[in-house]
Amino acid sequence: MGAELVRASNLGRVFGTRVAVDGLTLSADAGEVIALLGPNGAGKTTTFRMLAALLPPSSGEARIGGVSVSDDDGVGVRRQVGLLTEAPGLWERLSVRMNLDTYARLHGLADAAGKVTAAMRAVAIDDRATDRAGALSKGLKQRVAIARAMLHDPPVLLLDEPTSGLDPANARHVRDLIRGFRQQGRAVLVSTHNLTEAETLSDRIAVINTRLLALDTPQRLRARLGHGRAVIVVEGPALPWRHVVETAGVTVSEVNDSTLQVIADEVEVPDLVAALVAAGARLRRVEAHQATLEDAYLALVKADG
Repeated sequence: MGAELVRASNLGRVFGTRVAVDGLTLSADAGEVIALLGPNGAGKTTTFRMLAALLPPSSGEARIGGVSVSDDDGVGVRRQVGLLTEAPGLWERLSVRMNLDTYARLHGLADAAGKVTAAMRAVAIDDRATDRAGALSKGLKQRVAIARAMLHDPPVLLLDEPTSGLDPANARHVRDLIRGFRQQGRAVLVSTHNLTEAETLSDRIAVINTRLLALDTPQRLRARLGHGRAVIVVEGPALPWRHVVETAGVTVSEVNDSTLQVIADEVEVPDLVAALVAAGARLRRVEAHQATLEDAYLALVKADG
């Protein structure tokens, strides 16, 4: 990891009586990807808008590339940030090149034409340069929007649901772009509901539900907050054996016909099996499953609720 490029300290935003973001503190370094996970309405998009100086914070402070979002220097902040909104927001009657050229000129970039060409090549959209944006598929529009976000070569990228609604090929292309941004030394914050994507793509995960619930690596989140699961299939009805499992100190999550589903780490399963056999249960099958990021995420959100 490199130098710190994003720093939010006790950042908050209130809309009337509704608290959208409450006391959020996090940082991101050069060459780091952080995934923001949270339910709908958790404040992820509001956080991005504050970090991009599009929305002033109600409290707290944030700095992007050393520039404060609260110093009335929105232009200075936006030089440091490339923002991808959930909707691409392109001018659909204009060609791909004209869309990007307009943004390049708004940024006041020297050699705007060259930078537009380079951005189109980076996202593999240069063969569609003369196509109207409105004629593109959702996946291609998303590539154009990513090209727009990186036109001015910002050190920080804020990507709001970059793969939402994309087919597998386009989603993979976007994920590859994000990995490339990391290798280029940019700090990337990605909002997503795709837990698998968050786990495979990010260096750290921020779980947000108005406030920050956790910020750690996927592996540490699983180890710290997740619990393994096991499925135990017995001969005959499973219900009579529930008390044996609970006496062993293991939580039963579901009993269905001859199946017990329990919350247990892999190291607990052998002792649990031994207890059931000693009590007279005849086991047909035992499946142990390692804790997942989904387990950890849902546990965090449930505990916060």
